[in-house]
Amino acid sequence: MNLGTKDDLGMQLRRGATAVAAARVAIGALALARPDVPSRPWTGVGTSADDGKAGLAARVLGRALGGRDIALGLGALVALSQEDGDNAAAVWVASGALCDALDVASTLASWRELPRVTRWFVVGSAAGASLAGAAGAVALLSARREG
Repeated sequence: MNLGTKDDLGMQLRRGATAVAAARVAIGALALARPDVPSRPWTGVGTSADDGKAGLAARVLGRALGGRDIALGLGALVALSQEDGDNAAAVWVASGALCDALDVASTLASWRELPRVTRWFVVGSAAGASLAGAAGAVALLSARREG
């Protein structure tokens, strides 16, 4: 792939922001249906009745994250689909990036208590999504200024 011009890079970053937004909606829907998908790797706690109050907390956490991700992803996708929506899209994409950065901070704050293997997956995926979102938001704002 040749990213020879600034316009090509901006388009690639816009596509990346769209991909992150779509993935956010898909992961959010999965988390609503199966709240253990985000909660078990993050906290190490399952969502079954056998897990007691911790299982209840994991279900609530998983579903709350799912709802958050669906809202952020749909907002970004709608704004990205509008011809003159770069400013609104930048706000939605930056909001998702901020949430992901806060997920990284929350994970790091509890690092020693989290599962040894999966904490790396959680912090890596959240950091990657945050960086991709931040780059996409900057590209959208740049395109608006130049357009």
